[in-house]
Amino acid sequence: MPNIYDSAYDLEKAIRDSDEFKRLKEAYDAVMADESAKRMFDNFRNTQMDLQEKQMQGQEISEEEVEEARKVVELVQQHEDISKLMEEEQRLNVVINDVSRIITQPLEELYGNPEEDANE
Repeated sequence: MPNIYDSAYDLEKAIRDSDEFKRLKEAYDAVMADESAKRMFDNFRNTQMDLQEKQMQGQEISEEEVEEARKVVELVQQHEDISKLMEEEQRLNVVINDVSRIITQPLEELYGNPEEDANE
């Protein structure tokens, strides 16, 4: 029987070796090499993390904060390198979500899918 941790490390290596991760790393490196793009991206990430932290703590997010976040998102989406980075990140997230669905399939088979049960 294979060791589950060895399989997990094999999966981690497969992700690192994947085209999706390589393209993400290239896009990330391009943004980090451009000082203005890096500043914009850091501002975007900080804004994102601040809002997530407030949500997790159950704090109200003001209309001003929502509007500021929207402006930051619009700005970074207009930057070609950052936009490419976000696209590549989304592609890798699709792969990781697919893998997550695959590896949790035994639990889903055992317990069933609560969403499907609610719809029946």
